[in-house]
Amino acid sequence: MIRIAIIDDHPLICDGVRGWCAAAQPPIAVADDYPQPAAFLAATGPDRGDLDAVVLDLQFDQRAPDLGALGAICERGHRVVVYSQHTEPHLVRDCLDLGAVTYLSKTEGREHLITALHAAADVRPYLSPTMARAMSTDGDDRPKLSQREREVLLAWFQTESKALVAQQLFITTGTVNTYLERIRAKYAAVGRSAPTKAALVARAIRDGLISTDEL
Repeated sequence: MIRIAIIDDHPLICDGVRGWCAAAQPPIAVADDYPQPAAFLAATGPDRGDLDAVVLDLQFDQRAPDLGALGAICERGHRVVVYSQHTEPHLVRDCLDLGAVTYLSKTEGREHLITALHAAADVRPYLSPTMARAMSTDGDDRPKLSQREREVLLAWFQTESKALVAQQLFITTGTVNTYLERIRAKYAAVGRSAPTKAALVARAIRDGLISTDEL
């Protein structure tokens, strides 16, 4: 069973997410919920543990969005699904750059959250409407990718592992990694880093390298 944790200081949100997860198919178990990121970090220790994903709000005690907490949780290897009332494009992009796998607005509700959690558990990208809008307002600077780089990128988005990409394109897994590292370096060079698969998917859609129908 998929296991998640919730970090949100609103009991109503925590109860709602618990109810959605209980009714999900396949089911999702909520291991615990925490009112603050510090409580989660103290309780879970330095390793990833048995959690498949973490649902994280960004704002606590009416303060500004806490990107430091997001970064700390991502650094521990957790797959973080940001679930926030904030939808500013620059904030969405900053969260993806820090390692969040998906960014959802709380107005997007049950269907998107459950789908995003299943995708996170399966190590698959999920592009929410909030992410799509944020990427559509990104800068005009697009990295120049070779045809082969585009082929590798598309194959990786459409398969579950780099090994399958290698098999499909008749190359080694090491070569797949080399292509992906080169693509990420090109994005970083134009100031649009994409450290996670979700971030790279969002960048590629915004740049017209792939459509949502191809995912």
